Amino acid sequence: MKLLHFAFLLALASGFTAILIYINGVSNLYGNYQLSDEDFEALQSLQGNFQKCVSANGLGLQAEGGDDYCLVTMKFPQDTIPKWKDPKTGDLEGLSYEFNLCEAVAIWEQVRNSTTILTREYIDGLPNGWEEYAWRRINKGVLLNRCVNKTLCMQKLSLVLPETPPYVPKQYGRCAVVGNSGDLLKTRFGEEIDGFDVVIRENGAPIQNYTDHVGKKSTFRLLNRGSAKALDKVVELDETRREVLLIKTTIHDIMNKMIKEVPIKNPVYLMLGASFGSAAKGTGLKALEFALSICDSVDMYGFTVDPGYKEWTRYFSESRQGHTPLHGRAYYQMMECLGLVKIHSPMRPNPSRVVKWVPSQKMVNAARVASEKRLSMSRLSKSAIRCIYRATSFRVQFLIRNSLAIINNYDYDVNAWRSIVFAYLMQTKEFLYSKVGAGSRDPLAACSIIKKQSRSKPISISSLRKPAVDHQKYVRGTTMYPLEHNPGHGLLCTVPPS
Repeated sequence: MKLLHFAFLLALASGFTAILIYINGVSNLYGNYQLSDEDFEALQSLQGNFQKCVSANGLGLQAEGGDDYCLVTMKFPQDTIPKWKDPKTGDLEGLSYEFNLCEAVAIWEQVRNSTTILTREYIDGLPNGWEEYAWRRINKGVLLNRCVNKTLCMQKLSLVLPETPPYVPKQYGRCAVVGNSGDLLKTRFGEEIDGFDVVIRENGAPIQNYTDHVGKKSTFRLLNRGSAKALDKVVELDETRREVLLIKTTIHDIMNKMIKEVPIKNPVYLMLGASFGSAAKGTGLKALEFALSICDSVDMYGFTVDPGYKEWTRYFSESRQGHTPLHGRAYYQMMECLGLVKIHSPMRPNPSRVVKWVPSQKMVNAARVASEKRLSMSRLSKSAIRCIYRATSFRVQFLIRNSLAIINNYDYDVNAWRSIVFAYLMQTKEFLYSKVGAGSRDPLAACSIIKKQSRSKPISISSLRKPAVDHQKYVRGTTMYPLEHNPGHGLLCTVPPS
């Protein structure tokens, strides 16, 4: 027993030594992320302009800031009467919402540089991509035993899985995202919407009989689970049958069957997207995300964004439950006041409306650099604490196992020991990823995983618009994919062969 006690003391001493060494190393890392006076000024300017923008354009919304330049609280007037109730708790929707401008600026900048279409290149580029991720994009994929039979998984995904992205950032100029709000019936935006280069619609929203209100042009259509199951009906909504269908959930056998047998000749893809945490939810936000990943500018129509809503409505059907309209309205106003979108609604019908106090691109870029530094410092602190704990725990387990082996004169379980080593290495991976790309003006600095592109032919940029060509030069031909559900908003990047 004395030997065991000694082992415990030795483990603790080793652990504390590891902590001191680790803290010293981490403190050196912090130097890379310290905010300069210019960084603080950039964040302060962003918050100040943002507050003025919300006040000027938010139709009663106000944005309150504080000492933390990243945080703002969006507040509705006190006489606002919330109608929506949480179906689980029965609580009415609140009248104030806190948003982190630093996170918003950083993640939406990544969206603008990324592809949001799932490809085989993405799955192949992930560590254990087929075993850990691919089966999650197949309905009942849990029954596929983590894609041990890769051929079977490929068969189920083949009709919706291009080798490489079919679209690149800034491929299109002006894009309109058309939601399904009943407010559209109060307007006649149809001709205006048809004037855009690209029109993105949602779910089963019809065009026929509503063209005065919603237009007739349709380039892309984003589908949730329910609409995707009725793929054969959805394709009939666009008479040209050229509409690209984007599924934001999983591929079902019934969808594959319809694509083959109807047949559906429209391109059909699965969406890949960033993690927005507690941001506005629903198909509308995903449609805006897709638009921002391929367009220079994005205008939004048919979202519940005006004061005085009474219930969640759709222009083509009866009222329905919907989700958090006030939260969504606040989030979309944040997007407009960060220069990401322009809102059109019955109370904002003028297509020439100037959104006042929108920050300049120079201000946004400076704030993004400062934001990424700050966010990385926060993530580094949390990751460092976890890694210190894990490092200490790792050493304790190592010494205890060896001590017990000596005392009992037996060999410890090698496989169990290997599992501890593997678990420790995997748990510290998040810390290593969190250091990448913080506060850099290099667009590739945000890449957490870098792989060589496998395409036999490089992307032909001769047919692309000049902004798209310029962007390809800016990222040096790199394709960027968001790492889904990654708290650090990292990217998987594939670079051209050298």
